Amino acid sequence: MDRRQRHVVVICAAIVTASLASFGVYLTLKRIPVREVEVARTFVVVAARSLPTGVRLTRADLKVVPWPASNMVPGGFSKVDAVVNRGLLAAVVENEPRVESKLAPAAAGAGLPSAIPHGMRAMSVKVNDVIGVAGFLDPGTRVDLMVTIRKKDETTSRTVVSNVEVLTAGTRSDQQRPKDAKGAQAIATVVTLLVAPPDAERIALAQAEGQIMLSLRNPLDTEATPSTGVRTAALFGEPVEPPPPVAKAVSVRKAPAAPPPPVAAAPPPSKIYTVEAIRAAKRSEEVVR
Repeated sequence: MDRRQRHVVVICAAIVTASLASFGVYLTLKRIPVREVEVARTFVVVAARSLPTGVRLTRADLKVVPWPASNMVPGGFSKVDAVVNRGLLAAVVENEPRVESKLAPAAAGAGLPSAIPHGMRAMSVKVNDVIGVAGFLDPGTRVDLMVTIRKKDETTSRTVVSNVEVLTAGTRSDQQRPKDAKGAQAIATVVTLLVAPPDAERIALAQAEGQIMLSLRNPLDTEATPSTGVRTAALFGEPVEPPPPVAKAVSVRKAPAAPPPPVAAAPPPSKIYTVEAIRAAKRSEEVVR
């Protein structure tokens, strides 16, 4: 037997030995019983598809899926009947669990009114390509509102409301922008802002007295915008005369009037005496004081 034949024999023996060993391991593992770990499960109501804000939920919008009992969703629901006919306070995506904090109360109905928090108001303003920041005012963004008022001798611009949330852009309340007939993204002509009642009054007055403008904010910038306004003179670098100081009324305490000097009492009148004088044959009376 030459060297080549010996190599072939050795290789064949190695293959047979490895095959027998693998088959033996396979039989050993097959005899080991399979251990199944039972996972406790429950059921959670989730969204069957993506839905925008204000939609009234129906049974077709919901489905029930199994969920690990050890990781329950806080405020979740296990029955569809507890969620049906309630309005959405925020947009949801498919398979997102429904929780109490994102649903309007059962008696509040649906639509935009149910999404307005307690104590707040929805105020709509008319915008165009420039006022609406070229169409970048999507629901959920935050803006400052400025007004420019033109008078006969001077024009003033000032920020009247700051850090206001955009509730809706046009008739949509989600981030998806509709397209027009040409396929371009349509720009809303009306924007609804979520403001406090005093801010709603300021916005109404700004729309009536001047021209408004919206400026887009970074959502992480929550500080109020300090503003003292700018006038035409300041815009061109001309010195602005400060307003004349307003004289404050100073209350002066008057000294009490001096009492009038006492009037000296008149001396009592002197007594008057009448004396009868007789000189020879003449008789006369003289008055003596």
